[in-house]
Amino acid sequence: MVNRMILALDQGTTSSRAILFNDAFEEVASAQKEFPQIYPQDGWVEHDAAVIWSDCRELCRQVLGKASSGDEIAAIGITNQRETTVLWDRATGAPVANAIVWQDRRTAQTCDTLRAEGWLDKVQAKTGLLLDPYFSGTKLAWFLDTVPGARGRAEKGELAFGTIDSWLIWNLTGGASGGASHVTDATNASRTLLFNIETQDWDDEILGRLNIPRSLLPQVLDCAADFGMASEAVLGRAIPICGVAGDQQAATVGQTCFRPGMMKSTYGTGCFALLNTGSEKVTSHNQLLTTIGYRLDGKPTYAVEGSIFMAGATIQWVRDGLKLISDAAESEALASSADERSRAYMVPAFTGLGAPYWDPHARGAILGMTRDTGIAELVRAAIESVSYQTRDLMEAMAADISGGLDASAPLRVDGGMVRNNWFCQNLADILGRPVERPRYTETTALGAAYLAALQVGICGSPEDLSSAWALDRAFEPSLSPDQRDARYGGWKEAVARILTT
Repeated sequence: MVNRMILALDQGTTSSRAILFNDAFEEVASAQKEFPQIYPQDGWVEHDAAVIWSDCRELCRQVLGKASSGDEIAAIGITNQRETTVLWDRATGAPVANAIVWQDRRTAQTCDTLRAEGWLDKVQAKTGLLLDPYFSGTKLAWFLDTVPGARGRAEKGELAFGTIDSWLIWNLTGGASGGASHVTDATNASRTLLFNIETQDWDDEILGRLNIPRSLLPQVLDCAADFGMASEAVLGRAIPICGVAGDQQAATVGQTCFRPGMMKSTYGTGCFALLNTGSEKVTSHNQLLTTIGYRLDGKPTYAVEGSIFMAGATIQWVRDGLKLISDAAESEALASSADERSRAYMVPAFTGLGAPYWDPHARGAILGMTRDTGIAELVRAAIESVSYQTRDLMEAMAADISGGLDASAPLRVDGGMVRNNWFCQNLADILGRPVERPRYTETTALGAAYLAALQVGICGSPEDLSSAWALDRAFEPSLSPDQRDARYGGWKEAVARILTT
């Protein structure tokens, strides 16, 4: 009997990973590799796109080497850090400069200018997004305006733009050797600031204002589609690429949030909470984003999203910057041992604040310390900051949705931080709603595998996937409303101290 496998390629902000799933979506083999972060200036964050591609190719080959000789690799699913912007030479395949990462703040002034020109409402109506350097459009414009010769070469059709998914697909399908696919999916396109989520096409008016040639842009496909064939020369065997979604949308699929009203929140480098709104495109009046949750058979399913820039990255900073811990796993025991009376607050605005504040100029602070504040209290404050920021998002979502949010509806969580039981319990306490952790928490890669499986017929519909979701543990809130509100009130006071707008 031939085993049909799915290769999921999960390209994240700090590491790349390849996972091989069988047709029951059980993990068969995996490989992972971290790569360097580049910080040229304050607020600037870059990646070497060539290193990302080299790592991903190596990881895919490692994992494929663990498959049995009789196994069929039916498809590849790709998920990726969103908004990170790559501009490359079509003839040589070389990036014209380092990729500009989603966390990068260098185009804050451009966004301020657009806002002053009155573009905010128009951009939000067309793209569902806000004017913030987080998104790809102003990053691409910065490349064209700043890299010597880039604009002229772009206008001649010599360059190509893509988010990381497009960059990987282009290389997997042949790259500069010819025959490469220059494509993306609707979820990644919806994060560029250039894609009209109503018409489902690149928006010529926004392209014109940013002076971006349409010829730079990839073709936009459904999340389950024919993205091209990964070549045998690249991976050692030819494999169709059949599923693509940005990391947070892939996690939404992996958590099987297919019904309107279902919510998930992923805790990786950042935190990203998505609420499925079905066919309704909800416009946020509380600084959240309207985005495409997924698109299948040409039909978009919309979502409201809140984005937090620093979640797991805050714990990483506590480890590597402050050196208060040597391993992230130590944070759980330290937080548990902290003085319950401590009201130290850490506001991790290292690269500005995301939703619902959208203040790119804000910077981090630790407030409320006393002589009793020690390592355990600071580690606890770092973890609590993620719970408080998640409540910020939930409060904004409740205000945007007609009738508010169902207070009893659970929040499905995933990502590296949710292995920490203290964090999950604290999250339930601060939110005042159940928090559900699935048995398999790498839902981003799983979602990419699900999408590829839909395209090749391993599963028939999203509904078929819902039964595969399995609960590991549910965390019920234990604080009284007065207790949680008092703690959250202290957080709001701390944030107010560092806002610049």
